[in-house]
Parts: sequence; C-alpha cells; structure tokens
Amino acid sequence: MKTYCLIGKNLQHSFSKDFFKMKFKNEKIENIKYINIEINDISRLPELIKKNKISGLNITNPYKKSVIPFLDKINESAKKIGAVNTIKMKKNKLIGYNTDVIGFEKSLTKVIGERKNALILGNGGASKAVKYVLNKLNVNYLIVNRKSKFDYHHITKDILNKYKIIINTTPVGMFPKIEEKPILKYKHLNNSHLLYDLIYNPNETEFLKNGRIQNCDIKNGLEMLYVQAEASWKIWNS
Repeated sequence: MKTYCLIGKNLQHSFSKDFFKMKFKNEKIENIKYINIEINDISRLPELIKKNKISGLNITNPYKKSVIPFLDKINESAKKIGAVNTIKMKKNKLIGYNTDVIGFEKSLTKVIGERKNALILGNGGASKAVKYVLNKLNVNYLIVNRKSKFDYHHITKDILNKYKIIINTTPVGMFPKIEEKPILKYKHLNNSHLLYDLIYNPNETEFLKNGRIQNCDIKNGLEMLYVQAEASWKIWNS
C-alpha cells in the first residue's frame, strides 16, 4: 500500500486528508492512503519518511521554508519562491516543489479583474507563493507585517483607496479562533475591493465577512487548496 501524507502543526483545520480520501474513493484508486503527521521539529522528517514508507508529501506551516535544507533537489520555481509544499520521492531522493503558486494563480485570476495594487497581510511561508504570483501578474504590492516598518496601523483610508486587493496570508481567523480578524479599517472598504483569504476553515472568516458587509468581492482559499492538491498528485505520479 502506498502512503502519502501532510506534515505540519495543528492539522485539525486541514481539509487535505478529506480531499484525498474522497479523490481515492471517487476515482477508485486502491491500495493507497493519505495521513496527517504532526511534528514539532522538521529534523524528524527523514525518520518519519522511513518509518511510514512515505511515497509523497505535502508540507504546510510552519515548515514550508525550514524543510528546504532536508531536500536533495528543489525545482526552479520553488527555489525562486523560497518555500516548498510538495515533496516527490524519486530513487530515495527528496525533490521539492511549490504547488501553492499554481493554486493561488488559478483562483486569483478568476476574481482579480483590473485591480493592480495589493496589500499582503503577513510575511511568512504562505506569503511567498502570493508574492511570486503577483510579480508574475504585474500587480504592485505592499507587505503588511507587525515586525516590519509598515504594520497594520499604517493602513489608512488613502492606502485602502489605492490598494484594492487585500490578501490575508496569516492564520488569523483560522479554526478554532474563528472570532479573530486582521486589524483593518473595514468601514473604508467598498465594492471596488477584493478580499482574498488563504484560510478555508471556516468557509467565511471574519475578515471575509466584514468585506462582504462592505460589498467587497471575497474569496477564500478552498479552490487554491483543491488546485494545489491536484497538482501535487500529478507531480507524485509523473
């Protein structure tokens, strides 16, 4: 039996296992399973792969950057992004890819319209694929981060009038802390804005809910998850 897995922390929020379970059932793929493995130290990766006889992996936060030193090879786009979320096993070698970028680009292009300026909330591993795609689409962006010179208190009405795309790459608002939301002056948003949340559990975060109340276009990360998962499957089987 082949085993694929998701490695990260606090995986109770993830839909990846359910996605692959349903995929295997619907497509009648047998002798295969997808499991979640929670770890506190990414240095345990080689041991876990050997112990569980893993055929392919997905990597989620907080290990998308820190996993890179444990890889034998990394493909060109993942190298440019600086983050890996998919690992292929080939002749006992670990090869890293980034399929987040595929999922984000496909889902974003459906809703972006003519907007050309974005605020990226957060600067962790999840934001790297976002920056890569925005550069590819020639979208200007500002990174909003509590540890940088431009933090949430700098997001004024004038800034919001210019930056019509707001992308949340942080875990703020993710299950189980669903009452939380990024610090924004939501009253200054309107139907010219797009709010995109990489979170998909809950389906509508407080961030997206407040955008919807202001008549913004809103999008969660569920389609991104499905697209990147299918891309991972294709890589594992190529």
